[in-house]
Order: sequence, then structure tokens, then C-alpha cells
Amino acid sequence: MKNKYLKTLTDGVVTENPLFRLVLGTCPALAVSSAVANGFWMGLMVIFVLTFSNMLISALRNFIPDKIRIPCYIVIIATFVTIVDLLMAAYMHEMHKTLGIFIPLIVVNCIILARAESFASKNSILHSAVDGIGMGLGFMAALMIVATFREVLGNGTFFNIRVLPAGFPVAKVMVEAPGAFITLGLVLGLINLITARSKTA
Repeated sequence: MKNKYLKTLTDGVVTENPLFRLVLGTCPALAVSSAVANGFWMGLMVIFVLTFSNMLISALRNFIPDKIRIPCYIVIIATFVTIVDLLMAAYMHEMHKTLGIFIPLIVVNCIILARAESFASKNSILHSAVDGIGMGLGFMAALMIVATFREVLGNGTFFNIRVLPAGFPVAKVMVEAPGAFITLGLVLGLINLITARSKTA
């Protein structure tokens, strides 16, 4: 039983990583990954929404009519997104302004709806919670990896702390839109190369 939960958790982080393996949620990943702090807080919000929406959908799965299940899932997801949106606005106003429209857009993040449909609607509450945590952690880790490359190379900082010498030439393109596509493409290519070599080893 413990192995089942552990596998679900590690699948979300590694083998079924939403961004690096399933290539889901690329819009917020490209938009907010210009700084590691942005990736951290966006990831944290996705973990919260994924975990609690998975749990509630799992709890109600036998009561939600099949024909209207998707609208019901969206309402449940939107409820938890509204909670995190209001909490961020109240207690982390500057970060709320930085992330902007991408907070309410968590409602239509394909990762969350996909897990509701493919996992939470078919599994127990606890198992669905573990799946939400694993997928959320995987998404957060992916965001922060992409953001680390972009922030360090584009600004010379990490979590807004300077890590490169003051005179070190930075590539400002890395914190702009093209840098997001370049970084994500290179990271995906590297992961695919490592995966292919590990299979042939």
C-alpha cells in the first residue's frame, strides 16, 4: 500500500512530470518563469489547488452525474483558485501583481483538469491527494529549474540575490519571451537525450 502511494508521488515528480514529460501547463511555465520566486509561488498555488480539488472530486465522484462532470470539476477547481487568489491579494500583494492574470488562469490549467478526469474521479481521497501533491511538486520543480536558468543568465541573480559578479555580462533575452522558449526547449532536449541514453545503456 505504501509503495502505491510512493510510486504515485514519484511519478508526478519524475516519470510523469507535467511540464518535462507530459508537456502540460506550458503557458504559465513560459510566462512566469523569468524569476525563481515567481516559479516557487506559482508552483505552491498549483500544489494547493491540485491537492484539494483532487480530494473533493474524489469524495464526490459517485454523486457527480457523468454528463456534467467537466463543468462540476471546473466549479470545484475555480473555488480553490479563488481562495489562493484572494489570499495572495491580501497577504502577498506584490507577488499577486507580478503573477497577475496567471493566478485565475490556474482554473483552466490542463494539468489540474487532466488529473481530475484521469485520476481523482477513479481513485480514493487519500490516493488522489498524493497524486495532487506529486503532480504539483513536479510542476513546481520544473518551473524553478527553468526559472533558475533564466534568472541567473538573464539577471545574474537567484531568488533576487546576486550570484554572478557585478561586471559579468548577462543575456537579457533570457528573461524575455524568447528566452523562455529557448530555455524550455533546451531543457526538454537535454532530458530526452538523457532518457534515450539511459534506455540504450
